[in-house]
Amino acid sequence: MKKIHFFIWSAAILAAACAGVPARTYTPEQPSAATMEISQGIEQFRRADAYLLQPGDLLEIKVFMEDDMERTQRVSGGGAITFPLAGNIKVAGLTVAQAEDRLSSALKTYLKNPQVSMLIKEYGNKTVYVLGQVKKPAAIEIPPEKPLTVLEAITSVGGFTEIAATGKVRVLRMENGVQRALDVDVTQITKQGNKSLDIALQPGDVVFVPQSMF
Repeated sequence: MKKIHFFIWSAAILAAACAGVPARTYTPEQPSAATMEISQGIEQFRRADAYLLQPGDLLEIKVFMEDDMERTQRVSGGGAITFPLAGNIKVAGLTVAQAEDRLSSALKTYLKNPQVSMLIKEYGNKTVYVLGQVKKPAAIEIPPEKPLTVLEAITSVGGFTEIAATGKVRVLRMENGVQRALDVDVTQITKQGNKSLDIALQPGDVVFVPQSMF
């Protein structure tokens, strides 16, 4: 699972952008308000009771009183896991609780009242997050058949709010262990037709739309 300090670095870069300072790697002593907004926004979509499992997620699976059945499994491209006695179990598109129930049901043929617990150790790498001044902040998945651009991601969550700073959108990205921030002036894309600015997103990117100061 990605570490929360990833988003603390992100907040520092975002603050630098607002002040017109070039982005740099930075570790603040105290989380800023922007840090909290980003991290809380992401965790909202990662709650165990709301998040739907997807291919690439890494799961820690335990069965109560059956220590030899403990497994760490990655959800396959087909959306399934392979578990002792149960065989292939489709879990993609289910919540953690639903996946636990499905595996438990499959094990009932062999075990009396199996109690299954699952923990997401690492999330699949297709998700990007669109946060800030958009109408429906959300975690969305990059489609397998084509790239997902900044404008497409924002459009998919309902577009900007009325107080969005559309010319100051930031894409927060980890590259080779270093946090980077990419400026995207969406106004130039939509009003001037400069499509070269509409960059393709990468797994794990955070698209953050700040509030306009005017």
